[in-house]
Amino acid sequence: MKEQFFKWLNLALMLDLFFVLFSFVWLAIAVIGHTANVSLGLNLWYKLWEPVMQPALGILMAGALISGISSWVAKRFSPDS
Repeated sequence: MKEQFFKWLNLALMLDLFFVLFSFVWLAIAVIGHTANVSLGLNLWYKLWEPVMQPALGILMAGALISGISSWVAKRFSPDS
């Protein structure tokens, strides 16, 4: 049961990581477009920053910490084989 939970947690974190990377690439392209006076969605990105991007970053950081701590605890308190 625990292994299945961590499998799904790692999958969710991986999908969240790809979403965060996609958001960063979108921001970079939109900023380049803004400097060239081409609308590539920078205003939309700003509108989505607080309700979508910040929680995604927070979930990614919290999940990485929880995953790392739980792995450390499992190794620390597992009986030596």
